[in-house]
Amino acid sequence: MTRPVLVFLLLLAACGAGAACAQTSGGFQEPASTGTSNQDTKPAEITISSPAFAANMEIPTRYTCQGDDVSPAVEWTASPAGTKSLALILDDPDAPAGTWVHWVVYNLPPDANGLTESASQGKSTAANLPQGAVQGENSFNRVNYGGPCPPSGEHHYIFHLYALDTTLSGDSLDKTALLKAMNGHILAQGELTGLYQKK
Repeated sequence: MTRPVLVFLLLLAACGAGAACAQTSGGFQEPASTGTSNQDTKPAEITISSPAFAANMEIPTRYTCQGDDVSPAVEWTASPAGTKSLALILDDPDAPAGTWVHWVVYNLPPDANGLTESASQGKSTAANLPQGAVQGENSFNRVNYGGPCPPSGEHHYIFHLYALDTTLSGDSLDKTALLKAMNGHILAQGELTGLYQKK
């Protein structure tokens, strides 16, 4: 049996088994795909800002390891319908050993529109977070805010805010565990970047 005849018979059998095939003047083509695109819907945008510094501008020393090491105030736009909680991650992608995580907060209430200055303090266990909010472990192996403290040069510090359709279980989730828990639950997200270089 010649190869073209064998290929024709195999395709004919596939079509008879229920595969979707397209016939052309030249014979049968390979079974056509009947699947639909299953791309994830892109999350909506939520705007986050700070009264302490403008986007892509220097973070004041007060909020760093060279100052009082307290978290700056941050504000954000209203959460989308269906939001059950909010999460916030602050990290530095310019750290020499890889991204350094400075702050992790989750289970913030859905109606919260920001955090006050000193909501978390790197030099104290004190925290002034909304009821129910949980701080996760950062790269300093602490569960509070750790301010910018770059070894050299100017670094970017990114506040990532997420609106979620669920509340999360677990105490002191670090960034990796938090991102895993949030997977498939993000309704909206936004970023605010600040800069800092040691004086």
